[in-house]
Amino acid sequence: VQLQASGGGLVQAGDSLKLACAYSGRTNNMWSHIYSVGWFRQAPGKEREFVAAMARSGLTNYAASVKGRAAISSDNAKNTVYLRMNSLRPEDTGDYYCASSSGWSIRPTRYDYWGQGTLVTVSS
Repeated sequence: VQLQASGGGLVQAGDSLKLACAYSGRTNNMWSHIYSVGWFRQAPGKEREFVAAMARSGLTNYAASVKGRAAISSDNAKNTVYLRMNSLRPEDTGDYYCASSSGWSIRPTRYDYWGQGTLVTVSS
């Protein structure tokens, strides 16, 4: 499994951003190989924290800090999971990572494969 995160950038507070996590692997259908995809972020000097997750069933989960401002979705034809963030705040700044899991969890240790980070910087 390989995951490629993209879409980060420098934005102003209040702006929106859509991150993408592209899957590549032995199968053409990522959901036949993984159970869930999660997004995490890590700000400088802080621990990696859960942002959102989506299961193959379509079930979603969001951290309280982004609930109502974030939307996770997938394009199965493209084997890609997206994270759209609206009303961005300076505290949303950090490296955003996507990861895949064989289970359903908000804990980073439960995720097996990780993409590289994509940096989101929100200026005030």
